[in-house]
Amino acid sequence: MQLSSGASPLEQTAACAPASSASPDLPASSVQAGGAPANAATPPKPAFTPPAPPATQTGPHGIRFDFNDGCRVALPEGGWRVRLRDLDTGNVIFETELDAGLVVSSKKYYVRFSIEVWRREAAPDEAPVFAHHYCAEGRPVLIQFPVGTIGDVVGWLPYAVKFQRKHRCRLTCAMSDKLIALFAKAYPEIEFVTPEAVHPQQYYATYNLGLFFDDHECVRQPCDFRLVGLHRTAGYLLGVDPAEERPLLALDDDSPPIDEPYAVIAVQSSTQAKYWNHPTGWREIVAFLKAHRYRVICIDQKATHGFGYVWNHIPYGAQDETGDRPLQERVRWLRHASLFVGLSSGLSWLAWAVGTPTVLISGFTHETNEFATPFRVINYHACNSCWNDVRHRFDHQDFFWCPRHKDTPRQFECTRLITPEQVKTALRRIPAFGQLGR
Repeated sequence: MQLSSGASPLEQTAACAPASSASPDLPASSVQAGGAPANAATPPKPAFTPPAPPATQTGPHGIRFDFNDGCRVALPEGGWRVRLRDLDTGNVIFETELDAGLVVSSKKYYVRFSIEVWRREAAPDEAPVFAHHYCAEGRPVLIQFPVGTIGDVVGWLPYAVKFQRKHRCRLTCAMSDKLIALFAKAYPEIEFVTPEAVHPQQYYATYNLGLFFDDHECVRQPCDFRLVGLHRTAGYLLGVDPAEERPLLALDDDSPPIDEPYAVIAVQSSTQAKYWNHPTGWREIVAFLKAHRYRVICIDQKATHGFGYVWNHIPYGAQDETGDRPLQERVRWLRHASLFVGLSSGLSWLAWAVGTPTVLISGFTHETNEFATPFRVINYHACNSCWNDVRHRFDHQDFFWCPRHKDTPRQFECTRLITPEQVKTALRRIPAFGQLGR
């Protein structure tokens, strides 16, 4: 028998399965990792490396346990009573009796669990034959980040660092090799590996970071990410202070790419709702920046991007530094820029990370979704913040996703009605803006 802990008898009954079954889990399509939701008829590829089939830690009497993707307790034949408790709240999360099998908590985010195991025939006041309080100090812990996204990982890494420092664990972070190149030298106390290099059998605990859109029962996250912000959700998931913090980035070449003052822009995104859809917006801003003697550099990956009948191009007057270039090169442009103007996208998160004054233009997200910047631009007179509305499930497959006004004259008004004058006003608030040569 496999039991997954839960809040109600109904959930406990529904979770019973043969001991050889995989533990109950959310489908990979619930994780925002840059891909589209999977077809329910085809088993999706897991978004993260699953935990090792046997629990990795050994206890007495053949008991095994760990905290890899939830609290797991494996029990041999013999007849047992098991209790899982949250040490920080004092709540008994789950208690059951079984002959043999696997007990798995329903909660997969960080909980400071305690495990207590008795023989089934034990008296009520008898000491458990096995008790363990979660303690990651000196033990190997894995935090897995989704592959295919930049901004999410840039925003989440500082919370993994907070976790490592709070618990004094031996932390491994699994992520794309492109991002490892930015972080590894800045955090020598953390091991960085690609997902392919993860060996799940060695970890005491594992936590998977993602945007879990369909997690209505809060299995993967203690609260919906749309309520707390894209980056701060990692703080709640890992049980650390959710206050935002910039990550450290290490560059092999940290010299300025050009000698003259310049501004960096990034105009492309993955869905049309994220674009600045004002018809003359970017052309006017490039001209405005050049009039103030800034060289304007565009560092998007693609000079042209779109779908179907809509294609978005690099603005007239901007220097084209687009292309498949290393992230280190883009970060180098950002670190030495006088300012950055962009969207709710990964390059904006990188600009924030290196401390460059960042003008962020977005109406499809609420201001609380991204990092704090005094130069955030949104028009609350228009429809706005659908991304952070729990009533709307973002559709990665629909490039023209607009849940409230699609195929009407109001489609994408959230950014269409952000005016160039709003953006110019934000630029003027940047200290030293326009003072070149004075």
